[in-house]
Amino acid sequence: MKLVTFEVGSPLGPLRRTGALLDEAVVDLALARASLLASRGRPRAREIGAAEVPAEMLELLRGGDFAIEAAREALDHAGSAGVADLDGATVRHDLAAVRLLAPLPRPNSLRDFLLFEDHLRNALDSLGGKQPFPPEWHNLPAHYKGNPDAIYGPDDTVPYPTFSDQLDYELEICAVVGRRGESLRAEDATPYIAGYTIYNDWSARGFQFRESSVGVGPGISKDFASSLGPTIATPDEFDRETSRLTAKVDGELRSEGTLADMRFSFEEVIEFVTLAAPVMPGDLLGSGTIRLGCGLEVDRYLDPGAVVELEAEGIGVLRNTVGPRREAPQREQWRPAEP
Repeated sequence: MKLVTFEVGSPLGPLRRTGALLDEAVVDLALARASLLASRGRPRAREIGAAEVPAEMLELLRGGDFAIEAAREALDHAGSAGVADLDGATVRHDLAAVRLLAPLPRPNSLRDFLLFEDHLRNALDSLGGKQPFPPEWHNLPAHYKGNPDAIYGPDDTVPYPTFSDQLDYELEICAVVGRRGESLRAEDATPYIAGYTIYNDWSARGFQFRESSVGVGPGISKDFASSLGPTIATPDEFDRETSRLTAKVDGELRSEGTLADMRFSFEEVIEFVTLAAPVMPGDLLGSGTIRLGCGLEVDRYLDPGAVVELEAEGIGVLRNTVGPRREAPQREQWRPAEP
């Protein structure tokens, strides 16, 4: 399945629903589940369907394997039976008639790892070789924690940060956690991954360099925006070894690759994370940037109005436009010191 969160109009205003792609349509999974239950003669099918397949993606993930399987059955029913509506409510929408949002509008948490050696080496080289390659990188999946409250979806305009003039994209994939788990072994962790989505880890590079010079990970240089989407592809839809990933800026191909060169697998990442705390449904685990998957590696940054398209076979295309530069009051102490 390719799970989505979509928005449709109603007399009460826009409604946010969980769905799945079916050809050129979006199926409302809670209503499709209700339709399936009604076809089996179940009473109160609408209420039970909404409980089994919640209309919020985070709640669907919290429903675990049962909810995912119920959603899959609902999608199959909508396709085979040609279900279009249920008691006047639309089950199957034309894709062009809805707005796709970030598939997980508010993740439970966001951790982003640094799992590609070539990317790290290129990034260090771009800084003039001032920082040596950290040998500990080979031994543990280092990461920072992102801001789950600044999530953008497909075709959203992403704001240009007011505090930096070097805006960058990063081509990544997130594993989406679908079960609670603690103290896990990597060999047992695969069932805890509900699916995968594209992740654009937007970066205010100029400010990131200042933050990292203190010896800590990124802070507000990452906090202003992250993009996800357009779908959460279940593991049967996305091949982690071979699915092609690409990044385009204003139609120009900037990078392409796969996840095959990850230093640690997502399962090993889960093992590492659960040394300290459980993983929870709706947690996102970012892969880090693939080789040449950002402007930092080639010293090319984004202008206002730039259109960034990240694509992954099996997941789709995550497209965003960079917003205009905005003037904002800036206290003197946050400005770079004079050389």
